[in-house]
Amino acid sequence: MARRGGAVHVVTTRRHYKDKVYETVLLRRSYREGTKVKTETLANLSHLPPEAIAAVRASLAGETLVAASEGFEVERSLPHGHVAAAWAMARELGLAKVLGPACPERDLALGLVVARAVRPASKLATTRWWQTTTLAEDLGIAEATTDDVYGAMDWLVARQAGIEASLARRHLRPGGRVLYDLSSSWVEGSHCLLAKRGYSRDGKAGKAQVEYGLTCDPEGRPIAVEVFAGNTADPTAFISAAQAVRERFGLSDVVMVGDRGMITTARIEALKAVGGLGWLTSLRAPSIAALAASGALQMSLFDEVNFAEITHPSYPGERLVACRNPALAAERARKREALLAATEADLAEVKAAVERERQPLRGKDKVALRVGRVLNKHKMAKHFELAIGDDSFSFSRKEDQVSAEAALDGIYVVRASAPHTAGLSAAGLVGAYKDLKFNEAGFRSLKAIDLDLRPIYHYSEARVRAHVLICMLALYLVWHLRRAWAPLCFTDEAPLERSDPVAPARRSAAALAKVRRKRGDDGQALHSFSTLLDALAALTRNTVVFTGGARVTKLSTPTPLQRRAFELLGSPVPTELKPM
Repeated sequence: MARRGGAVHVVTTRRHYKDKVYETVLLRRSYREGTKVKTETLANLSHLPPEAIAAVRASLAGETLVAASEGFEVERSLPHGHVAAAWAMARELGLAKVLGPACPERDLALGLVVARAVRPASKLATTRWWQTTTLAEDLGIAEATTDDVYGAMDWLVARQAGIEASLARRHLRPGGRVLYDLSSSWVEGSHCLLAKRGYSRDGKAGKAQVEYGLTCDPEGRPIAVEVFAGNTADPTAFISAAQAVRERFGLSDVVMVGDRGMITTARIEALKAVGGLGWLTSLRAPSIAALAASGALQMSLFDEVNFAEITHPSYPGERLVACRNPALAAERARKREALLAATEADLAEVKAAVERERQPLRGKDKVALRVGRVLNKHKMAKHFELAIGDDSFSFSRKEDQVSAEAALDGIYVVRASAPHTAGLSAAGLVGAYKDLKFNEAGFRSLKAIDLDLRPIYHYSEARVRAHVLICMLALYLVWHLRRAWAPLCFTDEAPLERSDPVAPARRSAAALAKVRRKRGDDGQALHSFSTLLDALAALTRNTVVFTGGARVTKLSTPTPLQRRAFELLGSPVPTELKPM
C-alpha cells in the first residue's frame, strides 16, 4: 500500500532501568499507510549538543534560523549606572520635593544637579554630555537648549530661600551648632558686577573673584550658600549667615562656629544684637600674646595636658580653652626659620649691591624700594632691624621678638559664649571648633575634587548665584553618596574617638588595612569616588534590534561591584530614571 504524506519531527524517549532514566532524542518521520499512521526513525540525535537539537526543533517548526552574530545588532548603548546611582540617591533624599513642584524647570534643575555631581562641566558641555547618557532621555530634557538651561537656573535661584529653609528644617536643631566658613573663586570675563579684586584663596591675585559662604550642619552637610562680591570682608559675610539662621531658619540658642578671622570681637557684638545665637571661634595672635603677657596664659598649663580652660576679665560671659599642639609648634618653628633664612639671604644681596665697587646701588629711596620688595615677599619685616642710608644698608634679626613669638608656637585659644556651650566640656569645645574641617573639606570638594565650581564664566549676578547654588546642591548629593559608598572606597568607616582633641587625628586600624591591601573585606578593589563613578558608568542600557524588526531595551549584566554600589544605596539597579 502506498505511503501518503509525512512530517518530520524530534521526539524524546525515556526508559527506566534500575532506578536510572535513559533519555534518547530521535529524529522521526510520521506517515500514513492507508488508514494507519506510522513513524519511521531517521536518526538518533542524542549525541548532539542541546543547542544543536534545539536548532533542529526550531527549524522543523518553521522558524528561520540565522547565525548568532547576524541575528541582531546593538542599535545604541548609553552609559547608565553612574547617573542612575546619583538619581537613586536624589530620590532617597527627596531632592525633587526640596527644589519645588513638578515642572519642566525642575526637571532641568535636577538634571543640572545630577550632572554636576557625576560629571561637572560648563552648562553648554553638560547639555551635550547628558545626551550621551540615559539622564536626558529619561528626564525628557534631551532637547533642552542653553536658553532652557538658563531659564531653569533663574527658576532655581528664585527658590533658593525656600530650598535652604527646607534643608535647615531637616538637619539643624535649636540648641545645636552651625558651621560657617567663607571661600572665593575667580571669575573669567570682565562684565560680572559681583566680580571684584580681593583676598584670593585660590592664589589668583590678579583675577577678579566672587566669595561665597557655606553653612553646614555639625556633620558637614551643606545647608545653605550665599554669594558675595569678591571684596567682601569675612566678618560681614558671617553676620549675614547668622541673620539667615536666626530669621530665615527660625532657630534660636544655636552656636555659630567660625574661624578667628570671621568671628571678631566686633562681630560678636553684632551677633548679640541679632539675638538668640552663641559663638565658637578662636583668638587672634595679638589677643593670645596679650593673655600671655597678663599671666593668664602660662606654659606650665601644658606640662601634663595639651589644653586647659582659663578665664580673663577681658572676656566676661565667655569660655576660653588654651591649647598647645606640639606638632603644630614644630611646623611653625620650621617655617619661621626657613622664612627668616630666605629673607636674610635676599637682604644680603641688597647689601652686596650697595657695597659693590662697580655701579653700586645708591640713594636711600632706591635701597628702601629693594628692601621693601624682599620684606613683602617673605612677610618677615617685624623680625628685622633695618638701617638704610644713601650709600649704606645693614640689617639684623630682632632676636627678642623672634623668641617671644616662638614661645607661643603651636598655641591657640578657643573662645565661646558661656551660656550657649554650658553642656560642652573643654575637650568638647575644642572638638566642636575643629569641626570646621568639614567646611574646608566641602570647599575642596566644591572647587577641586568633585564639582569644579571654578572658574566662573557667568556674568549675570543671578546666574552666578544659581551656578553656586547648583554646586552646593550637588555637594549635598555627593556628601550622601560618599557616606553610602564608604565600604567601597578608602574612607575611614569607624574613625577613632579622640581622647585628646588637640592631638592630630589618627585613622582606625581598619582604614589603615584598607590602604595597605587596596581591597575591601570582600576582596573587591577599593576605589576613589571618581573611579567608582567611572566603574558604574560601564553599566549600560542597550537598545537591541533583532532580525525581523523586534526591538528590546536591556541593561548589561551588573558586575558584583556595580550591584554592591546600588545595594549600599538601598536601591535595586534601576532600568530607567523614573520621575520623582
